[in-house]
Amino acid sequence: MTDRPEPTPAPPTLTQRRKAATQLDIARAAAELFSEHGPDGTTAESIAQRAGVALRTFYRYFRSKQDAVAPLLAGGADRWRDALAATGPGTPLAQALEGSVADSLTPVDEAGVEGLRWTRGLLRASAEDPALRAVWYRVNQESEERLREVLAVLAGPEADPLEVRLAAAAATDAIRIALESWAESDAPVEGPGSPAALALRCLRELMGGVALWNGDRA
Repeated sequence: MTDRPEPTPAPPTLTQRRKAATQLDIARAAAELFSEHGPDGTTAESIAQRAGVALRTFYRYFRSKQDAVAPLLAGGADRWRDALAATGPGTPLAQALEGSVADSLTPVDEAGVEGLRWTRGLLRASAEDPALRAVWYRVNQESEERLREVLAVLAGPEADPLEVRLAAAAATDAIRIALESWAESDAPVEGPGSPAALALRCLRELMGGVALWNGDRA
């Protein structure tokens, strides 16, 4: 029996693209207000006003003011998984992970720099806001679950599912810890102490005991 290729996902519709754009506008407005006034000094009404949408539109997309920043926090992980999924056939998993992590955390333009700065500000704010911290942890959990699907494809059908799960957890935690450590510092967005440098260090240390990382399928 011949294996059928995986169907290519349909491109997002115009409605879906508009929805995503609106969510991102609201997320940026929330991040701006959090940085200016802190979570306690920010309301859903003020976020909606800054984003130029009605309050009912805000609540159509988000349950709370803290939840509104989830698209910003998840954006980097989405780009990372897309880059990893596009890895060429036969690329060793360690090489694929390191390359995609470095690429996704190294800004190539001002938008990338701005995204990392938003993340730093939000992570700093989360230290004093349990609800915002919960959003950050939820974003990471959801990213880990999606990453597991990508790694399962890259590792192949013979890979141990437990090893795939361990790899997904370790890789997700590597980036989470790197970003949290960077946010606590005043290190630049590139070079020593940057998110990419810290993430690669964390990745190598956390993945060292995972068989898939070492090419061991035994």
